[in-house]
Amino acid sequence: MKIFKDFINTYSIVGYDPETEELGVAVVSKFLAVGSIVPWAKAGAGAVATQSWANPLYGKRGLELMESGKSAEETISILTECDEQKALRQVGMVDAKGNSATFSGDECYKWAGGMSGKHFACQGNILAGREVVEAMAAAFQSCKGDLATRLLKALMSGEQAGGDRRGKQSASLLVVKENGGYGGMTDRYLDLRVDDHEEPVEELLRLFNLHQLYFKKSKGEEILFVEGGIKEDLACSLYKSSLLTAKDPTDDQLLDALQDFHLIENFNESMQVRGQGIRVLQFKG
Repeated sequence: MKIFKDFINTYSIVGYDPETEELGVAVVSKFLAVGSIVPWAKAGAGAVATQSWANPLYGKRGLELMESGKSAEETISILTECDEQKALRQVGMVDAKGNSATFSGDECYKWAGGMSGKHFACQGNILAGREVVEAMAAAFQSCKGDLATRLLKALMSGEQAGGDRRGKQSASLLVVKENGGYGGMTDRYLDLRVDDHEEPVEELLRLFNLHQLYFKKSKGEEILFVEGGIKEDLACSLYKSSLLTAKDPTDDQLLDALQDFHLIENFNESMQVRGQGIRVLQFKG
């Protein structure tokens, strides 16, 4: 008799954005710290979600094969062909050209299956039914926004359609792009994990919104000059927080205090060159 706990029972989606060349994986499961096992991605190579009786080598080797030029479909074929336990595996892949594929072994717990389309593949096992992956696919294809937003929307739609029929515990979002990581030194643009939570998808969305607040590059419409009422409000707030010692500071004193605030609160990406304004700090929906 097979035991449920031996399986990564989950639903996931891998995706690609041809405009930004971002690759990503979003996943949710009734499993502790699913983000430590299921999602794999590398800029210029592809994205992989390995689950059910998860084989981490599908992630490592899959990225190597796609980076060498193999398509997502070819990569899954190569990996499953030599896997004696392929009947227990489930995997979805998208390569750096946007080609996608999904595979569900015959012995995955029902309902199990997947769908692939232009620039995405979604899959799951021990689900409420096929309607879960259908809802995910529809959401990804119809949603507007960046890749992370579309992946999260797919997860939310899968949950609303019934999700994992055993419940929910953890979730993860991984998005990579060339030089997209902190300081432009890695490809890890987003690597967010909810390891144990009653509402992991909602918590993952909260973390994503925080990430956008702290690390997303400023847009033109989010930049305001430190002048007039804005200058007065800043001076008042910074004085109350003891970052300013003068109620009527000079411009340099005010901007020094504002810089201290940004650094203390980790709003490094919001700092502007002096004379070019400040970023409006607010949560995105």
